[in-house]
Amino acid sequence: MTEQRIVVGISGASGTVYGTRLVETLVRLGWEVHLLVSQSAWKVMQAELGIEGASPSTPLTRWLKLTDEEARDRIRTYNVRDIAAPMASGTFRAKAMIVMPCSMKTVAAMAHGYSDNLLTRCADCFLKEKRPLVVVPRETPLSSIHLRNLATLADAGAHVIPAMPGFYHNPATIDDLVDFMVMKVLESLDIPLRHDMAWKGPQRADAGHSAD
Repeated sequence: MTEQRIVVGISGASGTVYGTRLVETLVRLGWEVHLLVSQSAWKVMQAELGIEGASPSTPLTRWLKLTDEEARDRIRTYNVRDIAAPMASGTFRAKAMIVMPCSMKTVAAMAHGYSDNLLTRCADCFLKEKRPLVVVPRETPLSSIHLRNLATLADAGAHVIPAMPGFYHNPATIDDLVDFMVMKVLESLDIPLRHDMAWKGPQRADAGHSAD
């Protein structure tokens, strides 16, 4: 069912844990995930997540915190070089595409219609077909070139959600910060996750009383 299908792209920015947590969360919520991992993302995952021997020829599902049954039934993986895959066409239907994290190279390619691999080609299809595309850039500082490319994507209809976790929910672990960003992305697509992270106003004993 296309209503329960989402494309997830993981590109070579720092913060690949955002992408793997997103996939795990979507699968547990019952979504069918069509997964694309760029060449650079594999290298970043080796450094950040300790994934040894990771490569485009090895399914990422091997390292996800999912049961074999969940991974087999709900995740479809593709080689990012396979430009003939179904999602290279605008006829491929899915609720949305999420690129998390998104490198500035991938941002630039998407912003200028440079479809040099399956990930950027799929994003190009979502833009041209006016379907939801969520981009989660992870870079700092941002140059004027980065900012212009992000603005171009936003003007084209993409939802740009920078990887900037909030702190008002009093995170105690790195996992809490990662989950916050996953929540923000999913809620942008009307997929609720954890409402306990929502801002509820000041939690003070004198809240609601006049300061004077």
